[in-house]
Amino acid sequence: MNAPILADWEKVGKSKSEIVVCPPFVYIERLKNLKIKTLKLGAQDIFWENQGAYTGEISSEMLKNLGVEYVIVGHSERRKYLDEMDGMINKKVLAGLRAGLKVILCVGENLIIHKRGIRAVKDFIKRQLQKDLKSSKFLILNSKLRNHLMIAYEPVWAIGAGKACKPENALEIIKFIKEKLDTKYKIQNTKVIYGGSVDGKNVADFVKYRDVDGVLVGSASLKLKEVVEIIKKVG
Repeated sequence: MNAPILADWEKVGKSKSEIVVCPPFVYIERLKNLKIKTLKLGAQDIFWENQGAYTGEISSEMLKNLGVEYVIVGHSERRKYLDEMDGMINKKVLAGLRAGLKVILCVGENLIIHKRGIRAVKDFIKRQLQKDLKSSKFLILNSKLRNHLMIAYEPVWAIGAGKACKPENALEIIKFIKEKLDTKYKIQNTKVIYGGSVDGKNVADFVKYRDVDGVLVGSASLKLKEVVEIIKKVG
């Protein structure tokens, strides 16, 4: 880091927000060794078994041994490019929670569903939640683990498009997700965040709403100045 950026980064330590960095697996240990107190460590994926002949997979125990606290599950890019289905995602969610990790479950509609209107979007996300949180009795009975689940609403059509969802539309879907978690799964006070072309220019438009608990930053996270700007505006 050069001096001006480093000075800005040091200001991040004064932020009241929780900052989680989820690097590729090969960089997790390097980031951990930096020992930056203002950052919490996450992973971009997880496997659903802890032991067995699963070449190339990373288990929850491996992540915990590296000091990982959070894990992203069901990101739209894994759904799209690696054909991850809801049944597989459900097993990953449960594996992460059982291991004591904080799971960030990603849900969101594609452009086709988006064009059908808000009702179609809500129906789509409702089905995603039903499948991804199957066996939710496990969550309901374990009050401690309820706080370990976080939902990221990421409209697929907005990711990498440079065009974010309208903040008021994102707010409506986030409220809908919270309502479903409360009424169907008896999981209250779950954090729901927004992801999809978030940057330093538009982040304040999302987090100004009380029900939007944060943001999941994609391509902008590769630019340090942009990251610092986002954190400053989140507060």
